[in-house]
Amino acid sequence: MENKEEDVRVGANKFHEHQPIGTAAQSQDKDYKEPPPAPLIDAAEFASWSFYRAGIAEFIATFLFLYITVLTVMGVSKSDSKCTTVGIQGIAWAFGGMIFALVYCTAGISGGHINPAVTFGLFLARKLSLNRAVFYMVMQCLGAICGAGVVKGFGKSLYMSKGGGANVVAHGYTKGSGLGAEIIGTFVLVYTVFSATDAKRSARDSHVPILAPLPIGFAVFLVHLATIPITGTGINPARSLGAAIIYNKSHAWDDHWVFWVGPFIGAALAALYHQVVIRAIPFKSK
Repeated sequence: MENKEEDVRVGANKFHEHQPIGTAAQSQDKDYKEPPPAPLIDAAEFASWSFYRAGIAEFIATFLFLYITVLTVMGVSKSDSKCTTVGIQGIAWAFGGMIFALVYCTAGISGGHINPAVTFGLFLARKLSLNRAVFYMVMQCLGAICGAGVVKGFGKSLYMSKGGGANVVAHGYTKGSGLGAEIIGTFVLVYTVFSATDAKRSARDSHVPILAPLPIGFAVFLVHLATIPITGTGINPARSLGAAIIYNKSHAWDDHWVFWVGPFIGAALAALYHQVVIRAIPFKSK
């Protein structure tokens, strides 16, 4: 009887010695190959129609994003009683819902960034070249400006009297608090983007690419619920720039740096965390 128990213990020890753990256990026996990093500069992209098509997709997506979301903000702002409007929850749903829809529509064309901070984080992780990253950011900002401009065209007096959807640090909060909120909020978003689009997870779970827009949009919704009272929620420099340029009042520009510095720091931290910690080389037992 004792010999039998000893054999069981020896067999269990041998099993654990050869059983991979951590990420290795999740991806064993799966056909997966780490994609190579994107080149820093890819001059060949300038001769490719897909490069410009992707930029156009980013422009249109960011245009539609600002149009729907800022128009929603104006609808809430113009009412004396928030009970007759969709309220803060509705604004958060507008932002999150549009990201969900637009990422779904453009992911196969441009990757569905719709945000310079997302583009910056993916560039740091070598998911795209520098020239593509800069091109995306320019097109995103132009789309945001046009989207906010159309909303202003619908009602200039209302737009200007109700803040134009521009991001500012709310009264009662310091610029440092606003910066911190933008850093953490963007970290949540970009970390979700990395996790939802992880190629290793796509190889392991075929449903991951299909569901990717859902957690990304939901992350935007949740961050807006938390930080609308603090900064109006930027976490997207193009969104903040578009509204600031069309609104163009001094107090909007006073805090504007917060909505670039915060998202870029948050995106960099998310890229670092995902690449160094989450995507680290799997460890194995000896």
